[in-house]
Amino acid sequence: MICALMIGRAGSRGLPGKNTQKVLGRPLCEYPLIACKKSKYIERIFVSTDCKIIKKISRKYKAILINRPKSLATNNALGEHVFEHGYFQIKKDLKLIKKKVELIVLLMANAATINAKIIDKGIEILKKNKNFDSAVSTSVYNMWSPLRARRLGKDGTLKPFVPFKTFGNPKTLNCDRDSQGDVYFADMSVSVVRPKCLEKMNKGLLPQKWMGNKIAPIKSESGFDLDYVWQLPIAEYWIKNNFHENSHFLRILCEAKTEHSLS
Repeated sequence: MICALMIGRAGSRGLPGKNTQKVLGRPLCEYPLIACKKSKYIERIFVSTDCKIIKKISRKYKAILINRPKSLATNNALGEHVFEHGYFQIKKDLKLIKKKVELIVLLMANAATINAKIIDKGIEILKKNKNFDSAVSTSVYNMWSPLRARRLGKDGTLKPFVPFKTFGNPKTLNCDRDSQGDVYFADMSVSVVRPKCLEKMNKGLLPQKWMGNKIAPIKSESGFDLDYVWQLPIAEYWIKNNFHENSHFLRILCEAKTEHSLS
C-alpha cells in the first residue's frame, strides 16, 4: 500500500502558526493534503500533529490522525524522528488489516509548493527503479552554490564555507553562479521513500537521513518549506503558477473552499 504522511506541529520559532497561516485564503497545510487527494497512487493519508486546527483540517480530507508526542513537538525535535515515529504507527495500523507499506510519501505541513503531478512522478520513479531508496523534489538554486557560501571566521571576516580546492584548481575558479553546473537542493516539498529508509534511519545520508542513500531527483521549480514571513508572497506565486493549468486541481480547491465556508 502507498501511504502519505504529513507532519506539522502547533508551535514554530520562525513564523508562529505557520502551518495554518493563510495563503491565498487557505491554511498552508491544506495544499499538501489536496495534492495527496489528487494523487493517482496514494491510498491512505496520515497526519502526525499536536495541533487541534491541523487535526480539524485533516479530517476534512479523510486523513487518519497520529497523535504527535510532546517530546516530538518541541523546538529541538527533528523532523526525521517525527517521520520515523509516524511510519511505525502506520506500519502497526496496516498490520491490523494485513497490509504492508510499499512506499511512503513524506510531506511537511508548511510546504505548499507541491501538487499531485510532483508526487506521482516520484512514485513512478521508484516503481521503475527498484534500486533507488527514494525520490525527492529538488530545485536548482545555482545562486546558492557551495562555491559562493561563506562562514564567519574568528577574526570577524568571511571565510570560504567549503575549501575552494574542493571545486578544482582555485586559480581557475570564477564567481559565475553557473560555473560549477547545476546545484540541486532537496526543497522539502516531498520525499517518496521506501520503508527501509525509515526502519534503518541511521544509515541514511545527512542531512535528511530519511531519504536513504540512493536518492533520485524529482525535478521541481522553486520549492521550499515556509518558515518566514517574506516567503509568503513566493508561496502564493508558486501556487498561482503551478495550479492554473490543472483544472481538476482548481475544481477541488473550489469545492474544498465551499465546504470550508459552510463549516
